[in-house]
Amino acid sequence: MTKFSRSWLIEKKEIAIQLLAEQVPELSKSRLKDAMAKGAVWLQQGKKQKRLRRAQAELLPGQTLALHYDAAILQREVAGSQLLLDRRAYSVWWKPAGMLSQGSLWGDHLSLLRQAEQQTKRAVHLIHRLDREASGLLLLAHDARAAAHLSQQFQNGQVEKLYHVAVQGQLSEALQYAAELATPLDGKACVTRFRLLKQLEHPDISWLQVNLLTGRKHQIRRHFSLVGHPVLGDPRYGNSSTAAATLALQAVSLGWQCPLSGQPMQHQLPESLRLLQD
Repeated sequence: MTKFSRSWLIEKKEIAIQLLAEQVPELSKSRLKDAMAKGAVWLQQGKKQKRLRRAQAELLPGQTLALHYDAAILQREVAGSQLLLDRRAYSVWWKPAGMLSQGSLWGDHLSLLRQAEQQTKRAVHLIHRLDREASGLLLLAHDARAAAHLSQQFQNGQVEKLYHVAVQGQLSEALQYAAELATPLDGKACVTRFRLLKQLEHPDISWLQVNLLTGRKHQIRRHFSLVGHPVLGDPRYGNSSTAAATLALQAVSLGWQCPLSGQPMQHQLPESLRLLQD
């Protein structure tokens, strides 16, 4: 598959799609326009950089245009997200497995951030993330005040985050009694608390409710892998015995303080979207 990154310093006024067509003749105009629409083209002026989606945009001298083209990513599709709660200043969404929380240099059409922007027609601020392979609830802000307020709550550990996770094997009585994993990750303290929800024998897995007290990268997946119970379907920290079509890790509940009213809020993932059914 075709993958490359190229950039051009603009020396005279030009139309974006015309410059791209001249500089990247191996791609048709329709493919170039598709790449622009999906967020693979960037315009930089000074230190400011943003995605350029409009094919007929006028480029000015001193600007830099960049194309980060990956045919495999641009052809990829993902299930749609769902808006579950809309408070105008912020909203709660369902992110399906396989969807990015936000885009990359190579595009943003596979991200929740872009889908939310298109659906609401409002500015969108990412407050926290879920791994691409994971599914569940995400909180987004739509103005700077709400974004700052909610971000501070996450930084201060004031947001309650509950997950349902299926791990390989049966947890020992000692591990269940401890109900907590606190091995430092990346040299930083972190705590993962859990309790057993359901034990299955065929396949041999344990469903857990997990409460994250910290938010280190891949914390749940790394902690349970370290104690010999990797998350089912984990392509990075799992093994052949944990192979599954979908990562069995889902954010099922969020609790926060409303930045508008100051009142405590909580949202539960609807039963119809849950991996663990009663």
